[in-house]
Amino acid sequence: MVNIVEKSPKNCRVVMSWLVLLLILYIIWDVNYFIRCIFTVLGGRLFQRKRKVTDTTTIYGLCTSQDVDIFLRHMNNARYLRELDFARFHFYSLTNLYELVRQRGGGAVQGASSVRYRRTIPIFHPYKIETKLVWWDDKAIYLEQQFVTLADGFVRAVAMSKQCLTNCNVNDLLKTYPEAAQRPEMPAELKLWLEAIEISSQKLRKDK
Repeated sequence: MVNIVEKSPKNCRVVMSWLVLLLILYIIWDVNYFIRCIFTVLGGRLFQRKRKVTDTTTIYGLCTSQDVDIFLRHMNNARYLRELDFARFHFYSLTNLYELVRQRGGGAVQGASSVRYRRTIPIFHPYKIETKLVWWDDKAIYLEQQFVTLADGFVRAVAMSKQCLTNCNVNDLLKTYPEAAQRPEMPAELKLWLEAIEISSQKLRKDK
């Protein structure tokens, strides 16, 4: 009986220490972000078949109280960009693209992104994000990503993403995929977007 009484305060201190540590981690790191990344990638690998690099990959989400803006009615604009990260990780995992990049000693960084918001995603509404490779050059791949609400199939937002692949030639890398032997024609909207990025870059160079 004495041993149980003596151990109880010690056990409480251990539990409290873990709770304090967990609280500190949540304060200094975005723990939910890393947990979501792990579950998204592992879930794709364990429960979904591999995809061709030209296939459309899909993840699902729900607009919760953590995603909404100050009016508590719909997803805030910054949250869209966060969700796009998870969709890209999922795409890299299912197509095995990131593994091939790493084998060549390279990595992937976001070079540019553009989001067009068409209609809000209301709170507690489920949605999906569809990710598709639409074009590539020797340094980057270009992904189109769409937010689609499940209730009505409406495309709520469309994003264009430039993913720069470092330390490898993207054209050579994608030739390892039979389905990507022929590069598709550049979409008109992507062409205009890249022109706008180049104009911005030239302006910044002149400012220096």
